[in-house]
This record gives sequence, structure tokens and C-alpha cells, in this order.
Amino acid sequence: MAGRFEGKGVVVSGASSGIGRATALAAAREGADLVLIGRKQAALDEVAAEIRALGRRATAVVADLMDADARRRAIDGATAALEGIDLLVNAAGVIASGTIETTALADFEAMFALNTTAPFHLIQLALPALKARRGAVVNVSSVTGIRSFPGVLAYCSSKAALDQLTRCVALELAADGVRVNAVCPGVVVSQLHRRGGMDEARYAAFLEHSKTTHPLGRVGEPDEIAALILFLGGGESGWITGVTMPIDGGRHLTCAR
Repeated sequence: MAGRFEGKGVVVSGASSGIGRATALAAAREGADLVLIGRKQAALDEVAAEIRALGRRATAVVADLMDADARRRAIDGATAALEGIDLLVNAAGVIASGTIETTALADFEAMFALNTTAPFHLIQLALPALKARRGAVVNVSSVTGIRSFPGVLAYCSSKAALDQLTRCVALELAADGVRVNAVCPGVVVSQLHRRGGMDEARYAAFLEHSKTTHPLGRVGEPDEIAALILFLGGGESGWITGVTMPIDGGRHLTCAR
């Protein structure tokens, strides 16, 4: 039986690890051909090799999405490698600790550059291809875009902005048949927090504590988020646009810290 994405082109940023990697592999298993965007060639090549082993095409595009020219090259590479773009997944992101008193202006701006500006620009650049295929966009946001959390000021702000960007773009592109949605995960096992500065001991303690802050009593796995992304990006959700959907074990319902 053909997969949901048979013959379709999917572009995933942040594809070398975590939610992005899981989404790329899941899309390949559903028949998609992929363009993988990330900063590390070796990690992207590993994912691309796994996708090719599934019998699908995969092109790795190395790009620092903090840079506008790199974003342009990434989408140019995607349109050259694929017959069309049916789904753009903005999964690249970064987190860092900091309060209003301790967050440097440059760090605040850098957080927005990757978490908010890069998705905006990638969507904008991919628009001709998305419109031609009446495609979809799924942004990877966070429960922190829905609820406030102390100590991660810039991250919360950037994800709240991404949620509003999702809704605004969905409204603007609806007439073109392009759907735009976002997923808002809670704590998911990935490299995000490690890259944000947590050592292994702190990260293990954080995951253990997170069992108590998510009503379902556990943290999430990348494959769970990938499944929702593909649902929102596929045909079954053809009447859904502009949603920012929590997938967080119920965390957005609570005030747990």
C-alpha cells in the first residue's frame, strides 16, 4: 500500500536530530522524497543514508539558518532537488536559560533569529513551490508558546511569536490552499536542552522531574511529535489550518513547575 506521502516532496529543517530527524524518517517511510536542512554535514548524511535505505531520495543541505543568504540557498537547493514542495517542516530551534535581568540583548535577538525569523523566511522563500502544490507548513513550536515559564524568557517569547506567525500566515495563505499549522510539544527527549547548556547529570534530573510536571506522567518521544506533524501536513487534515496544537502530556493545562 502506498504511503500518505508517496510522490510528495518534504523539506525538514533541523533534520539531523530530535523531532526533525524523526519527522524526516517518518515521512520517508510514508513514501516522501526529502530535503534535509541542518548545520552538520556528517549528521545530515547519516539521516540521508537511512532514508535512501528505505528506497526514497534524500538531499542534505548544510545551512546555518541564522543567516538569510543560507536560508535562500537552502530553499534554492530544495526546489532544485524536488519536483515540488508539498510540506515544509520548520523543526530547527534553540533554547537557552535567562531572565529579563540576565538575558543579553544579543542573545534575545539570536533566539528570535532561529526560532521565529528563520521559519518566517523559509516559508516566504518556499511560497511559490508551496502554492503550486497547494502544500502545507508545520512549525515546531512549544508549550512555552502557550504558557509562561520562569528562566527561559527569550525561548518563551520566540515560541509565542511563532504561534502568532502560524495563525497569521495561515489566514493569509488560505485562499491559495496552503495550510499552516504548528505543534507545541512539552518536554521531549532530544538534544535541545543539552545544546542549551545542560550537562548529562542536570538533564537526567530534568527528565525525571518532568514526569511530575506532565499530567500523563512521562516525557515525550520524537516519534510521537513526528506522527502529529505528518498528520497536520497530510491529506487527512485538509480542513485544518491555523492551529497551534499542544502535544505535551497535558502540561499546558497545569501550573506545574
